[in-house]
Amino acid sequence: MFEEQSVFLYDLTVCLASAMDLISRKLANHHKQVAYLACSIGAETGMPVGECGELALAGMLHDIGALSLKERLEVLQFDQIKPQRHAELSYLILREFKPFAQVAEMVRFHHRPWVGGRTEEGAQENVPPGSHVLHLADRIAVSVDGGVEILGQVEGIVRLIKDRSGSVFRPDFVEAFLRLAEREYFWLDLVSPDVSDILAGWTRTATTPVDLRNLLELGHLFAHVIDFRSPFTAKHSSGVATVAETLARMSGFSERECILMRLAGYLHDLGKLAVPVEILDKPGRLTDAEFRIVRRHTYHTYRILDHVAPFELVKVWGALHHERMDGSGYPFHVRGEDLPLGSRIMAVADVFTGITEDRPYRAGMSNGEAIGVLRAMAGNSALDGGIVALLQSRFDEINSLRATVQDKAAAEYAAFWRQNELGEQEETEDVR
Repeated sequence: MFEEQSVFLYDLTVCLASAMDLISRKLANHHKQVAYLACSIGAETGMPVGECGELALAGMLHDIGALSLKERLEVLQFDQIKPQRHAELSYLILREFKPFAQVAEMVRFHHRPWVGGRTEEGAQENVPPGSHVLHLADRIAVSVDGGVEILGQVEGIVRLIKDRSGSVFRPDFVEAFLRLAEREYFWLDLVSPDVSDILAGWTRTATTPVDLRNLLELGHLFAHVIDFRSPFTAKHSSGVATVAETLARMSGFSERECILMRLAGYLHDLGKLAVPVEILDKPGRLTDAEFRIVRRHTYHTYRILDHVAPFELVKVWGALHHERMDGSGYPFHVRGEDLPLGSRIMAVADVFTGITEDRPYRAGMSNGEAIGVLRAMAGNSALDGGIVALLQSRFDEINSLRATVQDKAAAEYAAFWRQNELGEQEETEDVR
């Protein structure tokens, strides 16, 4: 298992949910609330604890495919237009990771309405019961007004859901919700800032420890969630992870440390989920306000990974990638030898990968230009000169590895959107 302590799938899922909810205050705790509601309803209907654990993970991840701020805010509307798009994208992302197989199926159909025992006219899918629980939980969650005292909202929410029993929501799950709705603790837990802790105590026995191999696979999934929001970032984390791992190995890091370095590369931009894609794709110069939003991402990465105790190295190596040797970086302004070697390696890997990629405001640099930038930053005491010299001495090897991995990531990005287009076409044909 990972380090001295086990890392649980639930804890890692909370990290991703926390990052997704940072994009807007309106989304605060949305994924955790859906997870709590789904678990509560599932348990009330007598579902086994293992299935409730799967519901918790599905609730945390159900909107993972809503990739833009616009889509994220649209999911908060009770009656949605074409909600299946983000559900299908969520499915395509989640199915990459074998332990999420059942979760992916639940999430895929979590916006299918219940129509007299069927999902909708013309739909033939065998929709899992968990999808119907998730659908109900999601719509209850979006009905809650975070700015209003919760117990005063209960009557209106109950009426809204009850009126749609049998036409939108599965009746037996609605009945379970109505029983829960009579208990004040249910609503107070739902809006508690500690809802993820409440949920963790309930579901931890149903979650599984993650070994290093699965951890890397999950990190790769995280990288897709982070990067696939924009064609300009589609292959960034994969490139950074490869360059950082290669530099760590050349610097004498142990095999285990090299694996953790790759994981840190996958997760280094986790906090960028709080940055709207509209800013990431902006072709012109960012305003001061937009740049401040971007600069916050390293802080968010650091604090989100704080919640997984065995991740200390991964957190420090990944989140400090914008710190500089002269103390001019952000967000902590760590300088010199106080900046861990792993963080200095990640900083070089991030700069090198970033300047060789196309961005909305510039084309990727040539090899010579990239080396010039790195040497200049080392000369100005921004980057570690020893790490830059190491990269330059093995440039062709490292650059070839980066290019190979990023070509693969670009192909995965293209396949991801191609599969979604085919899914949308099939859905359109089903409802004709």
